[in-house]
Amino acid sequence: MTTPHAEAANNTLPYEPEKATLEGRNKVLGFWLFLGGEAVLFGTLFATFLALRNQTNDGPTANELFHLPLVAAATFILLVSSLTSVFAIQAMHRNRPALLRNWLLVTVGLGLGFLILEIYEFSQYIRHEEFGMTTSAFSSAFYTLVGFHGAHVAFGILWIFVLILQMSRKGLTVVTAPKVYVSAIYWHFIDVVWVFIFTVVYLLGKVG
Repeated sequence: MTTPHAEAANNTLPYEPEKATLEGRNKVLGFWLFLGGEAVLFGTLFATFLALRNQTNDGPTANELFHLPLVAAATFILLVSSLTSVFAIQAMHRNRPALLRNWLLVTVGLGLGFLILEIYEFSQYIRHEEFGMTTSAFSSAFYTLVGFHGAHVAFGILWIFVLILQMSRKGLTVVTAPKVYVSAIYWHFIDVVWVFIFTVVYLLGKVG
């Protein structure tokens, strides 16, 4: 049986290197279980937000507060980053580590763009709308849900960047490939969560 170190030395990889070893398959399976717990956590935050969305305490309402063009731009950026992460995994399957790193760097850049827009959005609410964390039950639920997602995006950016550095030193192997693969799954997860946030928080806030 070919060991991970032998494959790294030979620079030969199977088509799906993330599943080439038992350790890699276990990492993927374990990460899906982890995301199940994350989904429950976000579901709780969504339920809390829906219960408190009309408790404005004479503060600004969602309809008065949200500016959809800015949020739509952030949504577009994050969805494109999901596509670039798909291109990265395709490059990994074709054993093209340089192209893989490039697509991961693009994904990181788009993620940073999303975070910048979100921070700008929050600053506008706080400075011009006097809409802070403690303004109302609605504001607390909003910042908790959207901010918690933003923290996940920041963690994903840091994670992917560390993987890029690791591959620069160790190369693309059956050891590093599962890490890249589960980071892409994580990135898709936070993109899907944002689609729900955009729909439940922003679109329903403007129309309902």
